[in-house]
Amino acid sequence: MTKHTVVSLERKLLQFSTVSAFIFALLGIGLGLWMNSLVIVFDGAYSFISLSLTIISLIAASYIHSPVRKNAKREAAFIEPAVIAFKGLVITLMCVVSFYSAVLAIMSGGREVNTGLALLFGVINVIGCCASYWVLKKYGKRANSALVDAESKQWLMDTVISGAVMVGFVVASLLVVVGHAQYAAYADPAMVVIASIYFVIVPIKMMFGALKELKLELTE
Repeated sequence: MTKHTVVSLERKLLQFSTVSAFIFALLGIGLGLWMNSLVIVFDGAYSFISLSLTIISLIAASYIHSPVRKNAKREAAFIEPAVIAFKGLVITLMCVVSFYSAVLAIMSGGREVNTGLALLFGVINVIGCCASYWVLKKYGKRANSALVDAESKQWLMDTVISGAVMVGFVVASLLVVVGHAQYAAYADPAMVVIASIYFVIVPIKMMFGALKELKLELTE
């Protein structure tokens, strides 16, 4: 593949990620607020943050590959890890805030959610996020871009979060069926607690890995 083709592919993949994140952000936040579900809002908020970060990636990619850049290779060595480190920091902060909100919800008696609708949302979300991850992972190898790789990691996280949401609502539905609806109210915030603790590891690794790259560039 020529350099122009690779750059064009990178831009198209980042644009695809932007559109997908926008759709899932609207769907998640809208349905989450309507159904009073903290975990669905968490999922939608993650997509919204992904959207914002992807736009930053698009701007960074455009700047790096601008024909007027004389030191594009040198600048890319700084800009790409800086953008990835910033992504890691923002996602980490989101996980911390979500964890705090979920703990407060548990302490106040949980949240009652329409588990049937939530389960349907979970299935649709898992399929959509998994498809977005697959596209970025498959074609991202051809682009050989750290920015696209970071995007695919974000979608992998979103896919697993959506899967966890779906499993959680299956458990909540079963609790209602067997006559323990009072415990089902805790399923929603409990899923956010688990997701926040588990998924904070990935952005922290992204952040420290990128900071390590920046340090190496500065010492050269």
